[in-house]
Amino acid sequence: MRDTPPSLESAPRTADVNEGEVMRAEGTALVTGASRGIGQGVALELARRGFDVVATMRNPDDGADLATTLGDAAGSLRVERLDVTDAQAFDMPSPLRVVVNNAGVEKAHPPFEATPMRLWREMYETNVFGLIDVTARAIPALRAAGGGVVCNVTSSSILAPVPFYGPYRSSKAAVSAIGESLRAELAPFGIRVLEIMPGPIDTDMLEGSDRAPEAIDFDGYREMAERYYEGRKAVEGQVTSTEDAANAIADAILDDDAPLRVGCDPLAVGMIQGWRASSDEDFMKAMLPSWTG
Repeated sequence: MRDTPPSLESAPRTADVNEGEVMRAEGTALVTGASRGIGQGVALELARRGFDVVATMRNPDDGADLATTLGDAAGSLRVERLDVTDAQAFDMPSPLRVVVNNAGVEKAHPPFEATPMRLWREMYETNVFGLIDVTARAIPALRAAGGGVVCNVTSSSILAPVPFYGPYRSSKAAVSAIGESLRAELAPFGIRVLEIMPGPIDTDMLEGSDRAPEAIDFDGYREMAERYYEGRKAVEGQVTSTEDAANAIADAILDDDAPLRVGCDPLAVGMIQGWRASSDEDFMKAMLPSWTG
């Protein structure tokens, strides 16, 4: 058995943490992928609530106006460069209380048999391995601060049998599984792990998905791709604003009693409820006709 590292010996255990209380909005919150969309919205909302936010992005010029957008707030916000696929040079802020792993990419959606390994690797490099690296580096800082929250942004799509989304969905499902393990592993140190599962949020990623998947160009898959596209257009009226999503995410971060998986929009909340109430087989049977007719 390995000796306990000295840094762990004095770390607070669950017994030292007050349960059932609302987390105070103080200390530093790190948000990855904060140049736009959900990440930007969460960075601004956490600063408004009192955190000193480090909003990170690959190109800090993309966040040049964030502090101006924030205006007067209970906390503060600064922009720093962080490419999660190359986090070696990034110094974790202190005292770190919250990490929001939001950085992610979504690529093309051809049929599984026609998906190049390059596409799989690109999505996993950012969505999974980048998140792993950032989180592993953040844990000692969270522990040193006496606990905090790791908030992973995945996708409600991992709950449904969505065709042509194997690389993206599986990368987000991997993060979901990692979060489950971490929720148990980090509980003794007062570090809570939270998974946000967005549905249709008004971001550029949603705009980029407002087209038929590339599978529509492949014989044998065209009809299913068309059905998927029609279903996608049907949710246009259920899109949630970035501000409302960010508000729901901040609420969950500050709520010590929040469940592991949280939806930040009505569609995602409904999907989570349906998934919890059904067996995998029943959920698959209910949704499969949407793609197969």
